[in-house]
Amino acid sequence: MQVSHETIYKSLYVRSKNILDHSLSEHLRRKRPMRHSRFHSRKGHRGSINIVNGVSIHERSKHIDNRRSLGHWEGDLVSGSKNTHIATLVDRKSRFTIILKLAGKDAGSVNDALLAIFRQMPLEYRKSLTWDRGMELAKHSVLTKEFGMPVYFCDPQCPWQRGTNENTNSLIRQYFPKKTDLSPHSQARLNEVATQLNERPRKTLKFKTPSHMIEKRVALLA
Repeated sequence: MQVSHETIYKSLYVRSKNILDHSLSEHLRRKRPMRHSRFHSRKGHRGSINIVNGVSIHERSKHIDNRRSLGHWEGDLVSGSKNTHIATLVDRKSRFTIILKLAGKDAGSVNDALLAIFRQMPLEYRKSLTWDRGMELAKHSVLTKEFGMPVYFCDPQCPWQRGTNENTNSLIRQYFPKKTDLSPHSQARLNEVATQLNERPRKTLKFKTPSHMIEKRVALLA
């Protein structure tokens, strides 16, 4: 007899079935008390943020959607306690991950960190960036002007549109749980965590590693 993962999830989350104690969900990787469809949206729950001249993800080419080539990144912030934050970048095709230490959540600090890392990349690895609709990327036009790299923004409250990044952030949370003060962690430590993720075989990559998928290693911040 075999039991699929979907059967286990339904046994935990569909309480009317009363098969498994719902409290066991705390032992899952993401420890979520509720489970939503990948197309779940919270549109209308709060006002959307207006990014000046922000290009919608719906204008992104099918070539990017289909993961045809390297260099198309998804990004977001991971927040900790005491108003501390790190930025995460994940290549859509290879799942190669970069974690960046930030001086702050403001647009200037985030923009400086992104400019620094993209300047280190070969041209073929900086083709586009897809980000959540947050004001931390209000200076997105600077990235486009310097690198010719379009920046796309997801719909409000639709994190599934950056599914690769969301999944990676869940893995990063295993190293830096919620309510963790992120300020003591150096860039070197963040690089160590990124390396562990990049050396992990992935089923979606036919059990190759993200590092293996990258022909030339993208340089990380020292």
